[in-house]
Amino acid sequence: MTPYDDTNVFAKILRGEIPCDKVFENESALAFRDLSPQAPTHILIIPKGRYLSAQDFFSTATAAELSGFARAVAEVAADAGVVASGYRLISNHGADAHQEVPHFHLHLLAGTPLGGLLAKPE
Repeated sequence: MTPYDDTNVFAKILRGEIPCDKVFENESALAFRDLSPQAPTHILIIPKGRYLSAQDFFSTATAAELSGFARAVAEVAADAGVVASGYRLISNHGADAHQEVPHFHLHLLAGTPLGGLLAKPE
């Protein structure tokens, strides 16, 4: 496994070195608006721990981290007012999924019909 890179942008946000448009924070997670939104509501939710990917987080996080992160996701969706209309959660893992930041994160997308899960091949 690739070692965690403490210079990644989310690590810098967690340390307060880079500002973010924070919408939620608890002991386990931080949520903030994406700088390049792909939907009217596009919020990133990241654990505060040093986790590379969903695989890393879900296989090694403590029970408290897992619970706190899950509760953060639910609260962010409720606070954003998208529970009734629906939302999508996306986590990219590795090169084939085009993971751009080597820190586990979820994209919460909502506010418009999002279409099919994957783009149809051309």
